[in-house]
Amino acid sequence: MLTTVITLLLGCSLVYCLLMIVAALRYRPQTHAPSTRQAAIPVSVLKPLSGMDDGLRENLVSFFEQDYPHFEIIFAVRHEHDPAHDLVVSLMKQYPAVRSRILITGEPPYPNAKVYSLSLMTVAATYDLLVMSDSDIQVSKSFLRGIAAEWESRRYDIATCPYHAVPGNTIWSRLEAVGMNTEFWGGVLVAKLVEGVRFAIGPTVVAHRKVLDAIPWATLSGYLAEDFVLGQRAAELGFRVDLSQQVVEHRLNGESMQKNLAHRLRWARSTRRSRPAGYIGQLFTYPLPMALILVAVHHAAWPLLAATALLRGLAAHSVSHLVLNGSLSLRSWLLIPLQDILGLIFWLAGFSGNHIDWRGRRYRLHRDGTFELVG
Repeated sequence: MLTTVITLLLGCSLVYCLLMIVAALRYRPQTHAPSTRQAAIPVSVLKPLSGMDDGLRENLVSFFEQDYPHFEIIFAVRHEHDPAHDLVVSLMKQYPAVRSRILITGEPPYPNAKVYSLSLMTVAATYDLLVMSDSDIQVSKSFLRGIAAEWESRRYDIATCPYHAVPGNTIWSRLEAVGMNTEFWGGVLVAKLVEGVRFAIGPTVVAHRKVLDAIPWATLSGYLAEDFVLGQRAAELGFRVDLSQQVVEHRLNGESMQKNLAHRLRWARSTRRSRPAGYIGQLFTYPLPMALILVAVHHAAWPLLAATALLRGLAAHSVSHLVLNGSLSLRSWLLIPLQDILGLIFWLAGFSGNHIDWRGRRYRLHRDGTFELVG
């Protein structure tokens, strides 16, 4: 009986790998030729900051150095004594030609401090095309030009920019990057293939102001995964939701084991509450652990393990190379089995507990995806 159940789960996982390959092939980057009208599409970049991430200066510089004629950058920090504040001030002096300013938000009146910062920056923004980007994102000089070209083609009202995760200097960061670049984005592409994009994913989201007028930030203030809920509600209201074809770099911190495990557990618990059905289906994204379990209980199944490793590798290459514009190093290939096992463990752990630790504070998660500060 156990062998039959594991074999069925493995079969579903292999089908899922095939879907990942098809979805990656369907997601073909399209070149949007610049036009003379693009300079008339001004962009407001919104940057909520809190503390000094690894490589923060380089990340912010990549936005100051955009090869685009008409944009502004608005930053938000909670207090002037935040070290990110001094960094931004120095960069504003270094790039005086770039229209930029920084807001001091004070303490947020509700749990999600990022939402509070975004709400204030949205009000302060001059333009209607908004790029909301986290502090750990780095972009190419042509990023805003590409966004403007997509916007000119009227592909979407709100979109997520896929990201290529760049690890820090710890094994835990490298494992997380492998998971993001193969398993996580593979799942996003399959969702787009099967039912279309009905969500947004936080590190970099592009939206028109009319979307945020219809879905005020205050209505998202109690959600941990406010990005997902924003995209979900936009789809329900009939806005066009999609994936951008402008791929950014997500620069991961070199976290210690303890911090990384807490971070990934928070992500798992949040995801389970944001999309319960999708979270259960995430089981099929771990074919290698299932194949290993099958071989452990039925030694003659080792050919299935070899076939699974091959298909998982093809799916990983399709997502990381064709979509995220990155090639997996030998070290990354060797980490895939370990990351898949860890991913399955965190998936199981996500079903237990309702507390998370986030930026030095403890929160309680509720069934509907909202959360509250404890103590």
